[in-house]
Amino acid sequence: MCGDGREVCLLWNKREFDQLLDGATRPVHSYGGGERECLVRHGADVAALGCFCGRLISRSISHHFNLFLALYPVAQGGHKPCVQAFGADQFDGRDPKESKAKSSFFNWLFSASCGAITVALVILTYIQDNLSWGLGFGIPCFIMCFALILFLLGTTTYRFQVNSAEMSPFVSIGRVFLKAARNWITTSSASSMQEKSQGFLPCQGSQEFKFLNKALLVPDGPEEERNLCSIGEVEEAKAILRLFPIWATCLVYGIVYAQSSTLFTKQGVTMDRSIGPSFEVPAASLESFISLSIVVFIAIYDRILVPIARSITTRPSGITLLQRIGTGIFLSLLSMVIAALVETKRLQTAQEYGLDDKPKATIPMSVFWLTPQYLVLGVSEVFAIVGMQEFFYDQVPSGLKSTGFALYLSILGIGSFLSSILISVLQKATSRHGHESWFSDNLNKAHLDYFYFLLAGLSAIALAAFAYFAKSYVYNQASNT
Repeated sequence: MCGDGREVCLLWNKREFDQLLDGATRPVHSYGGGERECLVRHGADVAALGCFCGRLISRSISHHFNLFLALYPVAQGGHKPCVQAFGADQFDGRDPKESKAKSSFFNWLFSASCGAITVALVILTYIQDNLSWGLGFGIPCFIMCFALILFLLGTTTYRFQVNSAEMSPFVSIGRVFLKAARNWITTSSASSMQEKSQGFLPCQGSQEFKFLNKALLVPDGPEEERNLCSIGEVEEAKAILRLFPIWATCLVYGIVYAQSSTLFTKQGVTMDRSIGPSFEVPAASLESFISLSIVVFIAIYDRILVPIARSITTRPSGITLLQRIGTGIFLSLLSMVIAALVETKRLQTAQEYGLDDKPKATIPMSVFWLTPQYLVLGVSEVFAIVGMQEFFYDQVPSGLKSTGFALYLSILGIGSFLSSILISVLQKATSRHGHESWFSDNLNKAHLDYFYFLLAGLSAIALAAFAYFAKSYVYNQASNT
């Protein structure tokens, strides 16, 4: 989809499946994703696509598909987390004007990614279907090479974050947890002489996760083995730990997010997709409504809603990042309710026309009934996806910005896995004793509406838990959000 980790190759009908067997595949590239390593990883992405296209002609489908699976995820795994972090690093959060611009950067980067994907879905798929698959792959390869050249030309103008720490942030944070565990039974009176000499005490740090303050205590043993932790290192470890309740409560959003490219499309296949006497809308093309709603609403949000909210709250981002994410989760809940009601209407229509036992029959109900759930889900992404991008970037320690984006991407990835597991469990549970499963192959006897209502209920629980943790969440002192 839109720069958020949902690149999918979907086979929408038998004709496209036959094309796949003849040696054609259709990856949809999307980017959203930092450090000097971005220079190399962006190049790796281009090399991955070029290498794939070069072998596409000469190898069987299994060979070049395996090659694609090997190269593409590796390239994207390096590219995605770094591009967004590297772009955000170009703004000085301590400068009020640049702080505002950084908030807009996340909005417009996401909008540009979605706009590019929409154009690619319309133009490249037409070229691949009607002109040439080689040309269809060659165009994005050329564009990516051109983008890499532009990226390299700007090298001398970029701001690079210099990490002055003597050790890796991962090592530093891991050392805090290790020393806290070792000092578990040590009394608080054995405070670090180093911290005392600097006028600090463990109680001066944040009051959350006090057990990590044990890392500031002096252990028994020779002086050279003490390797004392600083308050700053302990606070960084606490900052990481504070993120996990937020991360966990966002996973349900990842489950909802996965439905637009799977079950929504499955609904659309059964409905009337005709426009005029001879044109039939591909069910998958309705996903473009998500991209369109994102592009349109981001402009409204960034240019109208944020300035209004900023004048009230005096925050550079208008509302807090957690408020933005919470709004997105609520809208995803609303999209599931709408999807359930539309599916209920579709099932009723099938019953009225006696199509219950005709899974291949077209339900006399326009496919555009699905438009509202796509649009609302798209607006939810403007709040939740962009909010999570900025939140995890802003709240991790300075040396872990790319890791912050990886945390955001993991929500969507794990959400897709959880969606598959949930569907598998429900498939078995609801098909017992001869009953039709909620996900029956005959969609006219299935109950996707029940599943959507279940997701709405899970979203409500997740939203309540999210609000609880968000209310007590302590932002980093350097954050203006």
